[in-house]
Amino acid sequence: VTMSASATLMTAAANPRLGGLLGAGLLLLAGAAQATPQIQTWTSQNGARVLFVAAPELPMVDVRVVFDAGSARDGDRSGLASLTTAMLTQGAGDWDADTIALRMENVGAQITSSTDRDLSTVSIRSLTQPKALNTAVDTLAGVLAEPTFEPDDLERLRQNTLIAIRQDEESPRTVAQKALYRAVFGEHPYASDPTGTEESVRALTRQDLMDFHRRHFTGANAVVAIVGDLDRTAAEGLAERVIGSLPTGERPAPLPAVTDLATGALERIAFPSTQTTVLAGQPGMRRGDPDYFALYLGNHILGGSGLVSLLMAEVREKRGLSYSTYSYFLPLAQPGPFLMGLQTRNDQADQAREVMLDTLKRFVTEGPTEEELTAAKKNLTGGFPLRIASNADILGYLAVIGFYGLPLDYLDRFIERIESVDATQIRDAFARRVHPDRLAIVSVGGEGEPKVSAVGGAP
Repeated sequence: VTMSASATLMTAAANPRLGGLLGAGLLLLAGAAQATPQIQTWTSQNGARVLFVAAPELPMVDVRVVFDAGSARDGDRSGLASLTTAMLTQGAGDWDADTIALRMENVGAQITSSTDRDLSTVSIRSLTQPKALNTAVDTLAGVLAEPTFEPDDLERLRQNTLIAIRQDEESPRTVAQKALYRAVFGEHPYASDPTGTEESVRALTRQDLMDFHRRHFTGANAVVAIVGDLDRTAAEGLAERVIGSLPTGERPAPLPAVTDLATGALERIAFPSTQTTVLAGQPGMRRGDPDYFALYLGNHILGGSGLVSLLMAEVREKRGLSYSTYSYFLPLAQPGPFLMGLQTRNDQADQAREVMLDTLKRFVTEGPTEEELTAAKKNLTGGFPLRIASNADILGYLAVIGFYGLPLDYLDRFIERIESVDATQIRDAFARRVHPDRLAIVSVGGEGEPKVSAVGGAP
């Protein structure tokens, strides 16, 4: 669901020292995993929100800059945010792409970027040795503030993107996912794939990218997450170096509301494959949703817990209809999708789809048993320390907390909030928020002409 806009320029595997420190970091932090990180926050001089966690166990620093510049801001130029963000590391100031890569490689640092529907990010990882950190920070500041968008580089990345789009057309799962997003979100910006279409990507101009960067890559539209071996004063200075050269600017208007589906529909897409991919979905929940923990815990029981989920029990274990099946909520700034999926033999597609939907209907009506609820709580709370067991994990949470305006005690109270959910709350939340008779369903596989039919209930 999240589309990476550029590959990591250097991996830990290529740098034994950094790789060793990463492994050591997991061990060190796992030992202290019960303690949630203490988050400090402030605002930079040009309006960026900064979140910082001191992690003195290792001589490392991770920085992620997040902008409200995801594909939902593309307008009628699908793929614009993704291509703009990917171009940042292809040239900045006097540096070309090779120079940027060598600057980071020579000091054992990494730089990455990505784009999804809500946001675009650029991140660095560096040792705290002064030469390494200074080089990495200066490089990050440069690519954010002074991208060149050179025409030759733009054409190279455009061609790479077009190849990726054509490859997507050869994957039934990707075809199904793109079709499902269109069916679930209709005219909403979330309907478009972040990569764009072949037509839209071909039409993007250098000026389009420059204008998008100028509007969206600003201080007021940014969140800076920092985790590492720094004190507060050093972190404040680092944040100003990274973001201070950007204009203050302003945040864009909130995205439009997502409209619930009025009815269910089944779209069949012919695809030359022996397996059929079946996806079903509808608008789910947003970040910070009051029903978040009830829906999250309930979905863990329904289809989010792998082999022990209800979907796996009904579809795989009892009937052998699919190797795997799953469900998840993807919360975004506006309600993202609730999605269910499986792959099965073409001749079993209708049966597998019916079992998947019947399992959902039964769960919405009955909710979990106490035994299922207890097992799910133990699984989520017992595994939570591992989810914040590395600097990279913490960095990701800081970015989410800062960007979506979640409370600073989100990690501190995560286990408490999971434990406080009961079966009645799950049943109530699913009854109000999940509607089996209003699912958009996409089936990709087999032969025949593409077909869409409205359905009043589970087809």
